[in-house]
Formats: sequence, C-alpha cells, structure tokens
Amino acid sequence: MSQVKESIEVNVPVRAAYDQWTQFETFPEFMDGVERIEQRTDTLTHWVTKIGGVEREFDAEITEQIPDRKVAWVTVGGDTEQSGLVTFHPIDPSHTEVTLLMDFDPDGMAESIGDKLGFVDRQVKGDLKRFKHFIEDRGAPTGAWRGEV
Repeated sequence: MSQVKESIEVNVPVRAAYDQWTQFETFPEFMDGVERIEQRTDTLTHWVTKIGGVEREFDAEITEQIPDRKVAWVTVGGDTEQSGLVTFHPIDPSHTEVTLLMDFDPDGMAESIGDKLGFVDRQVKGDLKRFKHFIEDRGAPTGAWRGEV
C-alpha cells in the first residue's frame, strides 16, 4: 500500500471549501484523469477515470462525513483499491487549509514505477491547485450537501 498526503491553502471560508468538495460530480472540472463521477446515493459515488492511458471504473463509499471538517471514503468493487480522507481546517474566517490523505494499491509494474517516481504525489498536488483555482475563481460553491455520515 502506498500513501500520499498533500495540503493547500484556499482563499475561501471553510464552509465554501467543504461545500464545493461535496459536489463530487464537479471533480472532472479540476481533477486530471477523472472522466465522470455519478452520485448514486448520499454515500455512494461511481467513478470513471483514465490516467496514463489506463481506464478504470469503480465505486467509492463515503464512510465518514462531518460538515466543514472531513470526508472519508473507501473504494468498493472494481479493480481499484484506495481509501482517503480530506480535511478542512479554518485558518481564519476567509482562508482554509485543505489536506488530502490517500492510501492506494498500485496495480501492476507500470503503476508501481509511476508511484515510486512520484507521479501520484504530483497528480494530487496538481488536483488540489486546480481545486483552489476552481473555488476561488467562483467565489462560492456550485452546491452543497450538509448531511453527516
């Protein structure tokens, strides 16, 4: 199992950052390699990805969600094994630190080599930078889900 952890400061209040993160279907707008996400239930999402020419489909179940604090998930079914946690920490009333921690199991030699060369770390860092621009450019989230899991 491999792990990646990245953080970024976004110039929006914690509620705006959290609310945008709960809009999973917008992830393809700022996450490279994510083709589509379908929100199937409050706790189940279906992902279609294409990273480095490798296409995958899998479901992810939200295992814990606390408004303005965190969202945790684990994959279920499919050929992708990962789990993760994104946390939101208010720095001040208009700035938030977003931290993404992900555990994943590289599949095959190509993914193992890519992991060792830091591909996943760079991918996550880039995705967080694009999230920062996505929410800051809008100034407000595209929606929100304030439920607790």
